[in-house]
Amino acid sequence: MTINYQQKIEHSHVYEVAKKTPLTFQANLSARIGNRVLLKREDMQPVFSFKIRGAYNKMASLPADALKRGVVCASAGNHAQGVALSAKKLGCRAVIVMPTTTPLIKVNAVKARGAEVVLFGDSYSDAYVKALELEKTQQLTFVHPYDDPDVIAGQGTIALEILAQSNTPIEAIFCCVGGGGLIAGIAAYIKAVRPEIKVIGVEAKDAEAMTKSLKKGERVVLDQVGLFADGAAVKQVGEHTFKLCQQYVDDMIVVDNDAICAAIKDVFEDTRSILEPAGALAVAGLKAYAEREKLHNKTLIAIASGANMNFDRLRFVAERAEVGERREAVLAVTIPEKAGAFKAFCRLLGNRNITEFNYRYSDPTSAHIFVGVAVHDPAETAHLVDDLQAQGLATLDLTDNEMAKLHLRHLVGGHAPQAEHEVIYRFEFPEKPGALMNFLDTMGHDWNISLFHYRNHGADFGRVLVGIQVPPEDNDAFKIFLSNLGYPYWDETKNPAYRLFLG
Repeated sequence: MTINYQQKIEHSHVYEVAKKTPLTFQANLSARIGNRVLLKREDMQPVFSFKIRGAYNKMASLPADALKRGVVCASAGNHAQGVALSAKKLGCRAVIVMPTTTPLIKVNAVKARGAEVVLFGDSYSDAYVKALELEKTQQLTFVHPYDDPDVIAGQGTIALEILAQSNTPIEAIFCCVGGGGLIAGIAAYIKAVRPEIKVIGVEAKDAEAMTKSLKKGERVVLDQVGLFADGAAVKQVGEHTFKLCQQYVDDMIVVDNDAICAAIKDVFEDTRSILEPAGALAVAGLKAYAEREKLHNKTLIAIASGANMNFDRLRFVAERAEVGERREAVLAVTIPEKAGAFKAFCRLLGNRNITEFNYRYSDPTSAHIFVGVAVHDPAETAHLVDDLQAQGLATLDLTDNEMAKLHLRHLVGGHAPQAEHEVIYRFEFPEKPGALMNFLDTMGHDWNISLFHYRNHGADFGRVLVGIQVPPEDNDAFKIFLSNLGYPYWDETKNPAYRLFLG
């Protein structure tokens, strides 16, 4: 049976609990990218995200006997709060299954809205299986976070509001994409009413389930997903949402974590509000699309989908925002080890703001400097590198070097020529209590560890840089060790940044 989403959206129940959020002009961002950028402020909903719309629309559509029995869902974030608040409004029981690793602030936020919290498993997948079990054993109704027509219709009310609020022709609307409920609802309505408006989805680089599914023509299952933008990190998109996106979505944009961090800062500069990473995805995609298509003087709208930011992530966001906006160049510069050389180098940097400076004596003839410099755009970085090299200073642009940005900036100066047969590997592992100790236990081998750097970035993955002395005769055993370790890893032994500062 064909579903008339336009009709479902126009007759939605969402406004019994959700509010019509403003569509605000982003003056600073608009001026910088040469387009009229508007932000749909779903971060201003009672639960600080759009999820309240779909959750309430689904629950308000349930028969009275189903409401009386109650509802259940699996979520560690915004959907949980949407279901909890909806249940409070409707006076029904709500059971929220959350992974045991869920931050206490989120658990307490759900409990404060009167829901029952069941902590189960280490991941969303574990919680999802438990929620389906409770659905059967306690005769509850499962409220899906995205793959349900009533949920999709609830999210689609955002499109209805945008068309009523915008008084200029709209070029494109940008939506973050996780399971696809938000973009499916918005696209279904826009293409029914104003088909000339483009609807564009945005995914994080390490969680592009919809992008890959649309390219392949069928729903794919990702082996793993990055969880920085955890509100939009799913391994497989929904059946309903995929079909709607196949029909109505014009394009997909994929952005990296640096671009997301830069978008969070962009929104902060215009609104003084701090979006969560998934909440800023649409802004990051809008900027990338405008640059790719060379758009000028167009009206572009991004959905600010949520602001449930984990406070401890702010350090990582602040650290990476300037690089993501290409307003910081990270360089390695080799200067002569002689009197006056340092001053001459600083003079070459001109009046640029130095964001970071690391130096350590290397040898009697040369010194290696790790420096962060504020710039206006990538072209200025290229000019700066050319200027330094023209003065005879060997310069390496590390702005896009992941190991340099994550680790080396904190380790500069650690040369160890006595560390024979040293190999350098970068590892990632799920961040949870005891994870670092588990990693170290897994590393239980006789090879000497010659370098170890770990820093909690406030994200869902711990990152470790390890130097291991592996004699040539052990190379085969080392390869077997890596394959059995069970963690993603990258060989950084030939990374030029490592060789310059640590090798």
